[in-house]
This record gives sequence, structure tokens and C-alpha cells, in this order.
Amino acid sequence: QVQLVESGGGLVQAGGSLRLSCAASGFTSSNYNMGWFRQAPGKEREFVARIAWNGGTTHYADSVKGRFSISRDNVRNTVYLQMNSLKPEDTAVYYCAAAHLKYGLGNLGSSRSDNNWGRGTQVTVSS
Repeated sequence: QVQLVESGGGLVQAGGSLRLSCAASGFTSSNYNMGWFRQAPGKEREFVARIAWNGGTTHYADSVKGRFSISRDNVRNTVYLQMNSLKPEDTAVYYCAAAHLKYGLGNLGSSRSDNNWGRGTQVTVSS
């Protein structure tokens, strides 16, 4: 059974940093593309960052480029999101996602992929 468990969220002042972790179990993470999405109150869930099964390719939303960095450790079955220079508009519940590499990295999180989701971790950035 696929399970994704996020951690590392919390309350931080604007300009601060947080590092999110997503621990995966129940599948071989090196066969899966993984990523991060977020959902703010009253808004739809949106893409933040994703990383290919081997870590060789990464994609970022324009809103986080240059501030956030995604990485993974396939030995520990964990994906990370380093968030720097945080802004109040980054406040959201952050969700980890994983899908088998056969669906394509670009489709992670979309209806064209068979996605697995974590329960999320709250990130709150105060001004």
C-alpha cells in the first residue's frame, strides 16, 4: 500500500526558511516521479515542484523559482522541499504526490496520471 507522509511544516516569519520532507513507503520510490503541490484557503490545489524518478529533472512553478528547491533520496525513500525567502502568499497546506514514472513527470498531479497523495502539512508565513 502506497503511503506518503509529509512533515516539516510550521509557522515562520516572512523571509524565513522551512524544509519539508515526504517519507514514502509501500512502493519502490526510484520507480516513481514525485512532487509537491499546495492549497491555500479558498483556492484550488496548485503545482509547486516535481522531480523525476532519478532526480535528473526538476520543474518549478514560476512563483517559487529561485526560492524553493526539490530533491530526493531514493535510499531513504524521501523527497524534500527546501523553501527559502518565504512570503505570506506561500501560506498553504503542502501535499506530496507520487506517480509511477510511466505516466510522465509532466503529468504528475494531473488527471492523466495515477497519483498518490499524502495528507499534507501546514505552512504558515506571517508578515
